[in-house]
Amino acid sequence: MSVITVFNALHCNEELIIPQLVAKTGYRLVNDGQIVTLAGKLSGIAPDRVSRAFSSKTSLFNPFTHDKERSVAYLRLAVADLLAEGNTVIAGFCCHLIPASISHILRICLIADMNYRLQLAQSLPSAEKDPLKAIHKSDEDKGAWTLQLQGKSDPWDSALYDIVIPTDKIGAEESVHLIVRNLHTDVLAPTDASLAALADFRLQARAQVALALEGHEVGVGVKDGAVTLTIEKNVLMLSRLEQELQEIVSKVEGVKSVATEVGKNFHQADIYRKIDFQAPSRVLLVDDEREFVQTLSERLLLRDMGSAVAFDGESALEMLREDEPDVIILDLKMPGIDGMEVLRRVKATQPDIEVIILTGHGNETDKETCMQLGAFAYLQKPVDIDILSQTMKQANEKILQRKQAKEI
Repeated sequence: MSVITVFNALHCNEELIIPQLVAKTGYRLVNDGQIVTLAGKLSGIAPDRVSRAFSSKTSLFNPFTHDKERSVAYLRLAVADLLAEGNTVIAGFCCHLIPASISHILRICLIADMNYRLQLAQSLPSAEKDPLKAIHKSDEDKGAWTLQLQGKSDPWDSALYDIVIPTDKIGAEESVHLIVRNLHTDVLAPTDASLAALADFRLQARAQVALALEGHEVGVGVKDGAVTLTIEKNVLMLSRLEQELQEIVSKVEGVKSVATEVGKNFHQADIYRKIDFQAPSRVLLVDDEREFVQTLSERLLLRDMGSAVAFDGESALEMLREDEPDVIILDLKMPGIDGMEVLRRVKATQPDIEVIILTGHGNETDKETCMQLGAFAYLQKPVDIDILSQTMKQANEKILQRKQAKEI
């Protein structure tokens, strides 16, 4: 029931080596796309959002949604279940979710020098417009990923793998032969200790998911069924949080005991926040009145509503191209691209985003036009924060209902 993991730099003959390896071993192949799909089904998070966990660029809204952390928890659960089946080749980012304590895994890295990779990229029929940029972006993402999970910013560090294969010097057939020869060594035979580590890994994954479902994000360690939860962020009522965390994890099947501890970063200024999944957390505030919009963002955060800020229409549209919010609070009168045009473009390209107009310069004609364009609501400044909060919650409820209807 051994497992092979393959992590590779972009354009290192992986498209030749991995299929040959699967054919030679008879193992099934599982790649990141399949694991992302499985994690999406387990979590209810859209697969495209789950896959963003692999990107070095974190969403602007992640401090409020913890989408990345939740995605990693579900990816880890999906991988843990796959490992239990054995006889598998796991290829891609998800290799690094597996702890080193599971020893019946042959960890492979495919790498080549930059000139070789660039020449190979340029020779492909579907070559990128800027292959060097694509290679650097891929390396950046993989470096951020191994730093997050393994504490190493060099994704090709030999300490992370059993075999590092320079594919610019070793051909595909020889690479496969090398991997298979090492696969059948005694050191990769499943031992009691390795199988126990796998059981702990599966339990860790289930515990992390149970916590994520309740909006918590803490460190989880498991040893022989005993779970240790590490709180890294400061919290005012520590004992109450510890009790809540222990109650959640103690219900997970297989947990023998639960203990809590504070981590090395606990006394820093960062404050622990439990995620409220019913509150709007992917909100974009668009207004050229900087002091007003920053104050509004702070007041919303006090109501557990996370928001990002743009100070003009052009910046807002640029942010939308990279990171889709659920709700936009939009001023009408702004220099350059005004709010009416932003509303028009948003509804033309991303109609599921709910837009609340908040303006101090509008009139009845503007209101009628905005509502016809698809605005969720039209509010006048100055606005009561409770009215705005309630309107945002109503917009968020509409979004949640729409998502639930799609799942049926």
